[in-house]
Amino acid sequence: MSDIRRREGSKGVTYQVRYPSAAAKTGYAYKTFRTMKEARAFRDKHVVTPGSAPLDTSIRTLTQAINLWLDICEKEGRDGRDPVTAYTLATYRRRAEIMKDYPWQKTLGDLQTPDVVAFRSWLLRTYSRDLARKTLTSFHAVIKEMAMRGHIASNVAASVAIRAESRYDEPIVIPTPEEVARLLAAADRLANSTNRQTARTWQRYRPILYLAADTGMRPQEYLVVARKGLVEGGIHVTRALERGSRKISVTKTPAGRRFIDLSPETYDMVRHYADHHAIENKYDLVFLTDTGKWLDTDNWRKRGFYKACIEAGLVDEATDEDGKAILTPRFSPYDLRHFYASMLIEQRVNFKRMQKLMGHEDVKTTLNVYGHLIEKVERSSEERFGMLSRLPRNSCGNSVADTV
Repeated sequence: MSDIRRREGSKGVTYQVRYPSAAAKTGYAYKTFRTMKEARAFRDKHVVTPGSAPLDTSIRTLTQAINLWLDICEKEGRDGRDPVTAYTLATYRRRAEIMKDYPWQKTLGDLQTPDVVAFRSWLLRTYSRDLARKTLTSFHAVIKEMAMRGHIASNVAASVAIRAESRYDEPIVIPTPEEVARLLAAADRLANSTNRQTARTWQRYRPILYLAADTGMRPQEYLVVARKGLVEGGIHVTRALERGSRKISVTKTPAGRRFIDLSPETYDMVRHYADHHAIENKYDLVFLTDTGKWLDTDNWRKRGFYKACIEAGLVDEATDEDGKAILTPRFSPYDLRHFYASMLIEQRVNFKRMQKLMGHEDVKTTLNVYGHLIEKVERSSEERFGMLSRLPRNSCGNSVADTV
């Protein structure tokens, strides 16, 4: 079985491939590369030499490998992680059926990179690009797991990918500070409404809206914040709703576990609500329904956030199929997350700190989503002059370009 190890030394970061070798005393040989791409290319071409450690051939077909991978995801967790959630497992099972539908011509042990390329072509011709990419990603996980457990010599799928078409190709629309201020002012008015039912509803929705704008948390995170997470003027993010709002689970990724400082106004508002209005409940929720459960994300969006948008005048006019004018909210709850990120960028928070606060597992995600905002802020602070103005001046005070 081959693997790649990241090393840091006097020469910087290198990538070491460990692969079976009959000539080595330990049974393994090592080769170091400057880039991960070179290391993967070497590993993918590597074949097991005679005399190397024997493979476990108990898993012979792709169907057996896929079923084993699903079982590992459900009961053990992949690569030292926690077992996946029920929702994620259901998603993996749907992708597994697609993988099994492909007419594989070879056994698991005979699989080579060209076979995976043919599988990729079939996916792209049969399904949407997005579903094909996600299914191929899961197939990568299957083959990687089989390689790690010694059922195959190496991950022959590692170099075969489908380039993602970013959902952020078009710049995201972000509320301005003035628009967010209008949204919060609308929440203040609704919480102080003369209509008792409206005031009671917004007694809960108001701190939720402030918390969303002040932290950049995902809706599925701030709707299930724990009372014990409110400490030291901030909030610990430790859990989230699964999609569909059916179950409280862990955050989207391990990186989602984080601590975010709150403005004093928001902290006092949320703390006051937790201490004086939140009833005792087995989930330790700050915000909960009268039945003692968490809020549904769809209900919050439609009855809470959209109501505040309408109250603040943050709506756009459109027409339906019958030609009637209808008002649509200009923003969605998730746009407050983008607003928070834009404020971090304006404050010139460094990338790694921003990645941590946003709960992104990889800083590349942060840069892919908000790179255009970072460039905008950098451009606004640059001096505006052409490159020729940087050329040295001659003794007469003229540019060297003028002496030709």
